[in-house]
Amino acid sequence: MFSHNRIWAAIDALAARHGLSPSGLARRAGLDPTAFNRSKRQGADGRSRWPSTESISKLLEVTGDTIEDFFQVARKTPEQTGIIPLIGFAQAGVGGFFDDGGFPAGEGWDVVEFPASPSRSGVYALEVQGDSMEPVYRDGNVIIVEPGAQVRRGDRVVVKTRQGEFMVKVLNRQSPKAIELLSLNPEHPNRALDMAEVEWVARVIWASQ
Repeated sequence: MFSHNRIWAAIDALAARHGLSPSGLARRAGLDPTAFNRSKRQGADGRSRWPSTESISKLLEVTGDTIEDFFQVARKTPEQTGIIPLIGFAQAGVGGFFDDGGFPAGEGWDVVEFPASPSRSGVYALEVQGDSMEPVYRDGNVIIVEPGAQVRRGDRVVVKTRQGEFMVKVLNRQSPKAIELLSLNPEHPNRALDMAEVEWVARVIWASQ
């Protein structure tokens, strides 16, 4: 018998196998992009919510996997998975990898094992490339980002502008009209932006060293 956690972990694993985030897999299957998000796995009353057989059928159709493949993955996948989507910093700035709220979407994602099982949906990893964030983050470091989390002064954040600029900075100040950002690398300038220029801000919650 397969548990609730193991079935959902199998969906996460199948998405990763095909280079997709759970939301990317849902979108490819013609479902609501949030259909496989972690927030949808529990009801408002705390009861477990199971994926429908129709949803599983659609994801198997678009991936080319069989129901036997799915249950084989479910048998082998740990219930408490720490696998989250991963993308290189340079790729992330190209576009097409995030929805309007800053959550992972689309194709082309790799995966990485997070030190703990993420408790919230949408957590993802960025691999640092180059020296623009030294000395705080160096080439090859992995940073974990939580979209939708509350941000405070002093937090390290990922910011995406409406013009497509993608950056990691320290939040110095934010108001409804403007945001002030400090650079991690002293050789790069600090930034001040109108909030009308900002598409989203997400908090960095962990980094490898």
